[in-house]
Amino acid sequence: MTLEICANSYQSAIQAETAGAQRVELCSELAVGGITPSFGLLKKVMNTLSIPVHVLIRPRSGDFTYSDAEFDIMKTNIELCKELGCAGIVSGVLHDDFTIDLKRTQELIQLSKPLSFTFHRAFDWTPNPKKAIKEIISLNVNRVLTSGQAIAAEKGITLLKELKEIANNNLIVMPGGGINPENAMLFKEHGFTEIHCSATQSHQMIPTPKISMNSQKLLSDTHIAVSDAQKIKQLLERIQTKND
Repeated sequence: MTLEICANSYQSAIQAETAGAQRVELCSELAVGGITPSFGLLKKVMNTLSIPVHVLIRPRSGDFTYSDAEFDIMKTNIELCKELGCAGIVSGVLHDDFTIDLKRTQELIQLSKPLSFTFHRAFDWTPNPKKAIKEIISLNVNRVLTSGQAIAAEKGITLLKELKEIANNNLIVMPGGGINPENAMLFKEHGFTEIHCSATQSHQMIPTPKISMNSQKLLSDTHIAVSDAQKIKQLLERIQTKND
C-alpha cells in the first residue's frame, strides 16, 4: 500500500521521506485546504527529495471555479513543475454548480502529460459523485483524492467503496482526510492501494492578541503544522506487510 504524505513545507517533505513515505504531495497553507507551493519551496524540495513529488495546482483558496487569468496561472505552474522534474500534478476545475468542468480539466491533463494526474478533493464538492467519477475516468485521470464526501474518509467509507467498484482498474481511488495510524488498516482491508494524509504535529506559536481564532479553518492561524516522522512510521507499520 502506498502512503502519500501531504507536505506543506520543506520540513514536512523531508520528514516524509525520512520516515519512509513512498510519495509526497507538495502544497502550502493547509489551513485553507492547500494552495500551489512557491517556486522556491518547489525547487528546494525537488533538489533534495528522491521519492516522487506530486504538486498541488490551486492558485488560491475558496472554490474551484477559476477566471481566465487564474487558469493561465495554473497552466504556467504545471509547465514549471514539468521543467523541475516533478512526478505528478494534483488539480481539477469545477463549474459554478460544482459539477466537473471537463473541458478545462482536460486541458490541464493534456498539459501535464507525461506526468501523473490526480483529481483533488474538489471531487468532494460534486453533487453526483458516482457520475463525476465516470466523467474523470473518461478523461484518463490516474487517481482521485477523496474523503467519500464526508468530514473524514473513515466516515465516507461506504461511498469510497462504491467509487472504487465503479472505477474498477481504470482509476485509483485514494482515500484522504482524517487518516491516522488507528484507522489506516480499514482502507487496506477494503482493498484500497493508496492513502493520503498530512500526519501533522501542531506546534504552538507565540500568542498574538491581534490574530483571531477562526474555527471555520482546518488549522489555527496560531499554530504551525509539520508532518511528523513518528506518525508516518506508525502509519507505515500498520499498512505494510511482507506481501507489499
